[in-house]
Amino acid sequence: MSSLRFGTMPLALLAWLAAIVAAEAATTPSRRVLVCGPRTAIVEISAEHPDGRVEWSHPANTREGWVLPNGNVLLALSRGDGGPGGAAVEIERGKNGAADRVVWRYDGTQEEINSIQKTPDGTYVLTEAGPDPRLLEIATDGTVKVEFPLACQKANGHMQTRMSRKQADGTYLCPHLFDFAIIRYDATGKELARIGTRDPAAPQLNTWPFTAITLADGGILAGLTNGNRVVEFDKDGKIRWQIDTADVDGAIADACGIQRLPSGNTMIASYHVGKHGERLVEVSPEKKVVWSWQADVPAVHHFQVLSIDGKDLEGLPLR
Repeated sequence: MSSLRFGTMPLALLAWLAAIVAAEAATTPSRRVLVCGPRTAIVEISAEHPDGRVEWSHPANTREGWVLPNGNVLLALSRGDGGPGGAAVEIERGKNGAADRVVWRYDGTQEEINSIQKTPDGTYVLTEAGPDPRLLEIATDGTVKVEFPLACQKANGHMQTRMSRKQADGTYLCPHLFDFAIIRYDATGKELARIGTRDPAAPQLNTWPFTAITLADGGILAGLTNGNRVVEFDKDGKIRWQIDTADVDGAIADACGIQRLPSGNTMIASYHVGKHGERLVEVSPEKKVVWSWQADVPAVHHFQVLSIDGKDLEGLPLR
């Protein structure tokens, strides 16, 4: 008995150690993210790859993008890389060495394409900036289903609007930066509701709305870019939660893209790079930093978190 017990201990010990290593690997904090900006790529950020292991990339500067349920990538291309008026493209990623293939494209007719969204019906919703700012909803065959002018200033096209989204009820929610307003429109372009984003206590802050995300209870989560804060409004437009850069030791510097995660945490892009080099920072409802990406990589304009600690996120991304 004695010789058998001691003879098997090394194998048991190895199995035990292997289990510990596997458990540690499974709990190593990691995030797989589509990042959009001067570099467009799907990256896996982990302790082994702190700058992000690139899984896929696209050679264009982008405003925003989505990894669609079928694996295709939908992008809003910046002016220049996307032509003189920007563009929106859906890309089928190549497999087994095949090249990527553009399966849908819209070329902007003014200064910029500010946002892009594919609806459950298969239509594309986008906003164009320029002398005549407008929202379009377009079918795959190019037929324009909805078109209306946006009620925003016209002096600065670049600062007219950002992440506009069609809602489940058929309305459209659009953040207008220089107007300090998030406006809900119907399909004719009629304004149904407006949330002002100025801070009465600090009117000098550039609390320009970049994102406007509808939450399950009707609240709106907004990233207020140059104001370096994220605000959650209730369905009546009153602030019920907010976090600014002072709450996280300067980690938020130009809160562009944001995403509410299934955990209730919020991921925030610091386009101008946080105090300690943060590109992305994930905060809890208690305003605690639970994860951050500090790396010498190009700025992130917007993003989509695809998986956390190796587990793919389910459901419609709130971003």
